[in-house]
Amino acid sequence: MAEVISVRFKEVGKNYYFDPQGKVYKNGDKVIVETARGLEFGEVSIGNREIPDEEITAPLKPVVRPATQKDFSTVEENKKKEKEAFDICHKKIAEHKLLMKLVDVEYTFDRNKILFYFTADNRVDFRELVKDLASIFHTRIELRQIGVRDESKKVGGLGICGRPFCCSTFLGSFQPVSIKMAKEQSLFLSTAKISGTCGRLMCCLKYEQEAYEHLLRVTPKNGAVVDTAEGRGTVVDFNLLTGRLKVSLDKRPEAAPIEVNRKEVKLIKDNQIKVDQKDIEELGAMEGN
Repeated sequence: MAEVISVRFKEVGKNYYFDPQGKVYKNGDKVIVETARGLEFGEVSIGNREIPDEEITAPLKPVVRPATQKDFSTVEENKKKEKEAFDICHKKIAEHKLLMKLVDVEYTFDRNKILFYFTADNRVDFRELVKDLASIFHTRIELRQIGVRDESKKVGGLGICGRPFCCSTFLGSFQPVSIKMAKEQSLFLSTAKISGTCGRLMCCLKYEQEAYEHLLRVTPKNGAVVDTAEGRGTVVDFNLLTGRLKVSLDKRPEAAPIEVNRKEVKLIKDNQIKVDQKDIEELGAMEGN
């Protein structure tokens, strides 16, 4: 077992383990820690605790010290410099006529590096841009291409639900979301209905998927053969949430389907929900990052 604290560097970001070096930290404390890219300013998200050694990615970096008032001033100064760097880089991108969109700028705490985050449809040759930026800022420059989901997380905004983006308010990392999830949740496969502002499948499709998977296991789907109190038939429609089925009886194929609850039938042969190849071709790109 090893004693660790969890630290995050963004308000909505991943948590990383650090060695508290024998000191006690509580949630919300601000600390200076050693990372792969130098000293960083972070917030303790989970205080001292012990975890199994196998959960740690070695080597475990140390907490250098609690943050001081001077460190807070450095962070505020860095934020001002980031805004200035954004404007400068934006102008330089236009001068070089590069097909890229600048999204965010981030100084490392010790100002040894500036990271410029951008999106682009294709690979961009930004070597001359880096030279220009290095001559202006006199420090290490890194340009990092990110996906549209990462852009939404950094920029923020309102989703079609009217609430702030999940990714920019509480999601630490993105979870895989698929067209199959939308199909299994009986959603209309329209880009306007199932995509977020980023143009990818809505992250919230993942939230209820486990419940839908359980309901799918206990609910006969379209095409399933079932026995009812009125005889054997085929399911022609179903509602996962209510458990109501519409069954076309074999003995009365021309009659209107009867409506029964899934608990009132005996399953003889089930069917599966499938995503059409056409839907995959049209909407498959929405699954990417």
